[in-house]
Amino acid sequence: MALLNKDTTLCISLAARPSNIGTSFHNYIYAELGLNYIYKAFAPADLAQAVAGIRGLGIRGAGVSMPYKEDVIALVDVMDASAAAIDSVNTIVNDDGVLTAYNTDYLAIAQLLADHALPLDTPVLLRGSGGMAKAVAAAVHDAGYANVTIVARNEARGRALAAQHDFAWAPEAAETPAAAAATTAAGAGMLINATPLGMAGSEASSQSFADAVVAQAQLVFDVVALPAETPLILAARAAGKKVITGAEVIALQAAEQFVLYTGVRPSTELVRKASEFSRR
Repeated sequence: MALLNKDTTLCISLAARPSNIGTSFHNYIYAELGLNYIYKAFAPADLAQAVAGIRGLGIRGAGVSMPYKEDVIALVDVMDASAAAIDSVNTIVNDDGVLTAYNTDYLAIAQLLADHALPLDTPVLLRGSGGMAKAVAAAVHDAGYANVTIVARNEARGRALAAQHDFAWAPEAAETPAAAAATTAAGAGMLINATPLGMAGSEASSQSFADAVVAQAQLVFDVVALPAETPLILAARAAGKKVITGAEVIALQAAEQFVLYTGVRPSTELVRKASEFSRR
C-alpha cells in the first residue's frame, strides 16, 4: 500500500462492535487497484457527532452496521430509493457535504437467496425486526417466498414488518421446537437470524434458534458477520444443513459500497480474493 498523504481519501464504518472484515476487504482492493484510499472501522461514542464528522472532515463514505441502520436516517440529507424503501441504511456517501444514504445489504441478501434457492413454498422463520431484518424481509418477499413468519419480541415492530410484506408474526415465546414444528411443515424450512444474537461480545454464546428448530431446517442463514462461525452456524453445520454466513453478506454488500465510494467496479475474481483475505 502506498504511503498516506494529504490526498488520501478516507472511508469508514460505524458499528457498535467493529470487525476487521470490511476493513480488510476494502483496503485489499484499494491496494490491488492502486487507489489512494484507506478504510478504517470505528465504534462511535456519539452517532450524531460521528455522522457530523463525515460531513465536516470530508470523509468519502461510511458503512453502517447494527444497531445504527435506522438511527442514521435522521442524520443524513438524502435517502436513496434502496434505503427509503425499507427504512434502513447501511451506506452513507458524502458528495461535497451532502450525505446520501443507501442500502446495499438488500442486494447482497437477494443474491445469496438466489444462489441457495429453495422452493418458494418453503416455510421461513425470520428472527428480528430491526434495520437488517427489514432488508432481509424485503429480499425474502421479492424472491417470492410467501410462507414467512417474523419472530420478534418487539410486538409493534414485528407486526409492522410482517404486515408490510403480508407475512405472519410470532412472539419470541413461539420460537420453541413445538411451535416451529407447526410452522416448518414436513421438516422443511429456512431459518434466518437478523438479530445480534451470536455476535462477538456479550451475546457471543447466544444461539438464535434452538437445536431442535435447526434440525428441521434445510437452510440456515445468519447475518452476523463477527464471528463468521456463530453458534447458530456451528449448530447448522453440525446438523448437516446448508448455511449462509454473515461474512458472505458483508463481502457482497461491501463490493457494492466500493462502487459507490470509488466509482470503480472490481472484478468478480478480485471480490472473491478480497473476501477470502478478509476472513483470515
